[in-house]
Amino acid sequence: MMATGGVYLVGAGPCDPELLTLKAARLLGKAQVVVYDRLVGEGILDLIPVGASRIAVGKAPGFHCVPQAEINSLLVSIARTGRRVVRLKEGDPFLFGRGSEEALCLRAHDIPFEVVPGVTAASGACAYAGIPLTHRGESRLVQLVTGHLQEGDDLDLPWKSLASGKGTLAFYMGLANLPQITARLIAADLDPHTPAAAIQSGSLPSQQRVLGTVETLPERVRGAGLQAPVLIVIGSVVALAESLGWFNPVPSEPENVPAYAQHR
Repeated sequence: MMATGGVYLVGAGPCDPELLTLKAARLLGKAQVVVYDRLVGEGILDLIPVGASRIAVGKAPGFHCVPQAEINSLLVSIARTGRRVVRLKEGDPFLFGRGSEEALCLRAHDIPFEVVPGVTAASGACAYAGIPLTHRGESRLVQLVTGHLQEGDDLDLPWKSLASGKGTLAFYMGLANLPQITARLIAADLDPHTPAAAIQSGSLPSQQRVLGTVETLPERVRGAGLQAPVLIVIGSVVALAESLGWFNPVPSEPENVPAYAQHR
């Protein structure tokens, strides 16, 4: 562990506190400052020691509470005070988490840092939804794709390659663009009857799973009223969800529901 003045880029996983790595939990317990994102659950924040400073820099689709450049500067300025900083990010810092941008900024300013991987949404949410990312005879390839871009930008993705039907597609942050994603895949010759799923709040008591096909999923998601964060999964492995489903989320009583689950 760095003595002082360093930053730990820590993955919080899909927000079930029991899915934290041992290292992540240990570092949280020794943090002097924690800079955390919107989707980090209360159960994880409860591990922060009394007296440690908490700084929320949460981002929501279409609304950035703190611009990324300011987050970078904030990490540098706090680390220079000599305090031990944990930069807590949902999922894994290096998977659509912009952790590499923060690490590059820290390196440019000679701030020591470490990266602590976390369970990423594709792994955690799919496991809790009964969907294996790979399965012998069904999928030997997994592609992780961002389904969200800056407002006004086009989803410029290699649609023909994605629509090859080989393996499993996992779209992060794809709820708002789900109709466009499915339409583009079908236009690129993906079979519209390919199994597809949407998973909201994977691993949490508020988890919801919607199953369908590439063609039917947008309407089913609208009918279910899903809200971000949602992972979109497409591929033949989704057909195993009914057989492999094991997680039966039971909503807690209101006073026991984490604030993360209440305010989405």
